Amino acid sequence: MAKTVKTLGQLKKSGYKVLPIREELRKNLIAKIKSAENIFPGIEGYENTVVPQLQNAILSGQDIILLGERGQAKSRIIRSLTTLFDEWTPVLDGIELPENPFNPISAQGKAMVRELGDRAPIRWMHRDERYGEKLATPDITIADLIGEIDPIKVAEGLYLSDEMTIHYGLIPRTNRGIFGLNELPDLAERIQVGLLNVMEEHDVQIRGHKVRLPLDVIVVATANPEDYTNRGRIITPLKDRYGAQIRTHYPPTIEHEIKIMHSEANDIDMDECRLIVPQYMEQIIAEITRLARRSPDVSQRSGVSVRASVAGYEAIQANAVRRAIRLGESCAVPRISDLHYLVPSLQGKIEFETVEEGKEDQIIAKLINGAVASVFNNLMENIGKDSQLDGISAAFSEDRSVDVGEAKKAEEYGSIVDSLDGMKEIIDSITDDNTVEMQASCIELVLEGMHLNKLLNKDRLQGEALYRM
Repeated sequence: MAKTVKTLGQLKKSGYKVLPIREELRKNLIAKIKSAENIFPGIEGYENTVVPQLQNAILSGQDIILLGERGQAKSRIIRSLTTLFDEWTPVLDGIELPENPFNPISAQGKAMVRELGDRAPIRWMHRDERYGEKLATPDITIADLIGEIDPIKVAEGLYLSDEMTIHYGLIPRTNRGIFGLNELPDLAERIQVGLLNVMEEHDVQIRGHKVRLPLDVIVVATANPEDYTNRGRIITPLKDRYGAQIRTHYPPTIEHEIKIMHSEANDIDMDECRLIVPQYMEQIIAEITRLARRSPDVSQRSGVSVRASVAGYEAIQANAVRRAIRLGESCAVPRISDLHYLVPSLQGKIEFETVEEGKEDQIIAKLINGAVASVFNNLMENIGKDSQLDGISAAFSEDRSVDVGEAKKAEEYGSIVDSLDGMKEIIDSITDDNTVEMQASCIELVLEGMHLNKLLNKDRLQGEALYRM
């Protein structure tokens, strides 16, 4: 229909019915629920918490505010709501605002339908066009969100009293769609007052004009709980206009965290070598972030975003690739020694509590060690190889030491397997991959895990680690 219907008259003959957007969302949501379709693809860990609340709010036709710390997919959720719209919807063509052809709301739209009647042109707007967004900042004005008198139109001869002199702001221009307002508490209170009528009565006043503008728009906002007491607050009347306040959260399990890492991380495409990330390395990256969310040394008011896991995952891949290219290896596999390169990524993602200058690196190192120990101990318990660690320890009793490092070639690790009783059996239990690069990664995991469990000592020597009794 979108390719053939071009005028209001043709649209009438087709029998097409334009639904108010809340009814349109409700209709399409019901269809998706019946077909058991994934309503919010890419959103992990919210299946039994946030998603049911969102569905209830949409079915109820409510405006929504999402409350949660940074990196909890609030903006992504808002943007994904447009998938519940029909793919195409008709609007009057050549009009400043997207308007229902059967019920125009602006003076310009009404004049077009009145003058052209069934010849009024229409265009078909894709659902991706039905979303507008603004980051709330203290310098936002009513003109930005609602509108302002356009001095150019006045200079062209229109009277100030003429509604046609109005230049509409972002919210009216999102008519027939969803408007997302990020970090709502940062919006000045006097501007928040300007949103009250937009959300409830639809009476918009612009420089003395009282314009009856019944916008068909849903205003969805996000906020961080910290902002209620620090940078700003949501005024009570505006908060009361929102039908649903939904609290978001971080991924509930390490599996959810890893799924997000996979979906969000940048791919490193290479022709020279293939990249393989062992499952235990993925678990370590995710566990570092999860430990940071419980650490007393990390600001829990700001939270620790999933972006920390994503950035860390990208960092270890990048260092493994860099090593493989530099050493001419055919396979890039991240190792424990690569975790040192997480520091630049994590420092930008974590806000620390008051600590002495220079202590941040020590806190990150503590988080990394805690994650490695946790993942290693769980792995050894699952594969039942705890007893074989004692055999490896015994091999170190005769003044033997083993040195490893992120810059060493994987083939140099072969002698370690041969010289340490039980190492090969443990590696075979961890992975079926017999490449020397994977073997090297497993060896570093076992040695570091034993060190963190106080079975081995460790010395750092110019970028390498020396393990000994």
